[in-house]
Amino acid sequence: MSNLLSKCFGFDSTQHKVKTEILAGITTFITMAYILAVNPAIFSPLAAQGMDTGAVFTATALAALIGTLVMAFYAKMPLGLAPGMGLNAFFVYTICLAMGHTWQFALTAILLEGILFILLTVTNIRTWIVEAIPSSLKKAIGAGIGLFIAFIGMQNAGIIVKSDATLVTLGNITHGTALLACIGLIITGTLMHFKVKGGLLWGILATTFIGLLPIYQITGPDGEICRGAITVMRGVLSTPPSIAPIFCQFEWGEIFTFDMLIVVLTFLFIDVFDTMGTLIAVSSKVAIEDDRKRLNQAFMADAVATVAGACLGTNTTTTYVESASGIAQGGRTGLTAFTIAICFAIALLFAPIFLAIPAAAIAPALIIVGLFMITTIQDINFSDITEGVPAFITIIAMPLAYSISDGILLGIIFYVALNACAGKFKKINATMWVLALLFVLKYIFI
Repeated sequence: MSNLLSKCFGFDSTQHKVKTEILAGITTFITMAYILAVNPAIFSPLAAQGMDTGAVFTATALAALIGTLVMAFYAKMPLGLAPGMGLNAFFVYTICLAMGHTWQFALTAILLEGILFILLTVTNIRTWIVEAIPSSLKKAIGAGIGLFIAFIGMQNAGIIVKSDATLVTLGNITHGTALLACIGLIITGTLMHFKVKGGLLWGILATTFIGLLPIYQITGPDGEICRGAITVMRGVLSTPPSIAPIFCQFEWGEIFTFDMLIVVLTFLFIDVFDTMGTLIAVSSKVAIEDDRKRLNQAFMADAVATVAGACLGTNTTTTYVESASGIAQGGRTGLTAFTIAICFAIALLFAPIFLAIPAAAIAPALIIVGLFMITTIQDINFSDITEGVPAFITIIAMPLAYSISDGILLGIIFYVALNACAGKFKKINATMWVLALLFVLKYIFI
């Protein structure tokens, strides 16, 4: 048995314990399983266009399952993969709702990005791309996405609503979904404070349960205000919803357009930075920081998972930093990842529970994920205007322009323009010059 585990997962019986690896896998799954509820909720605005919410749930679980299995058997690392936060918001709210493209267009972009990621990993050009983008912009991209995600959560829960006078304003937080979301945020924040394993997931489930109470002011079928429950349960166990409506739904007619180039590059930048950041964060714990072969295998697993996710019908699949929770429990090999994958397979049977979770229960998780992501701003040198202004524009433009890609594009343009005007030409590499020129032309002519 030990020989089989060693061959499949890099397990060494003299250093590792099966029980520890399994418990570590369960721990990681609990901390990242919130994506099973969040992803279908994020994609729900596209349901009317044919992107079935149930199918998105199944695609999310299958993409996580396949990606994590590749990580387990190929890279042999204790990392979990799933469709990425921020990337799902970019898919729905920027590409489809703001830019006006179909979800098939977006899935095609993810497929192309995944293929490109594979090529970059094989040729090691990936490192060149990462090094070409200034550190301040990388950190600003993560922080901006965090704000954007939190903003979406508040909107969907009714905490923030539209206003004709000020564009946005505070909603009525004393009733309905906004009240439930505020209660959920307090519960989830408390769980996170006490470092409860899987605090986000337990917070979502607790808020969903509280939403079953028929005490909220809600809008009835005829538009009347009445009291009722926000959470509506339709079962516990069922066969997984079919992915047929979204499986391999690609659109090839626009693959050579400038919009497709921008979308693919945005997906690629975020995916590469997310994966690199996660691997850097956990590599010292699993002793691979100097093992270039294993790092490349982990990148390849991420890239293959992205291609699989696109075919299944969901957004870019990426390595989750929540994997650190399992590593902290002693997970060191691919057996931990294999356990995570098995947990996602089991979760497929509980679709009714995950699909019943209301937006008010998702909002607290989005807000807290946004909090985690925005912490990268503490490493930006805002005292240097040539670094601070582009970073700030990147961060603030994403939620205000409702577009992750516009935040990245504007950040790069301002970085090149400010540093050029300040005479700091050595800071601007050739890649940044080319990108800035392309993005300026995009805003002028498109």
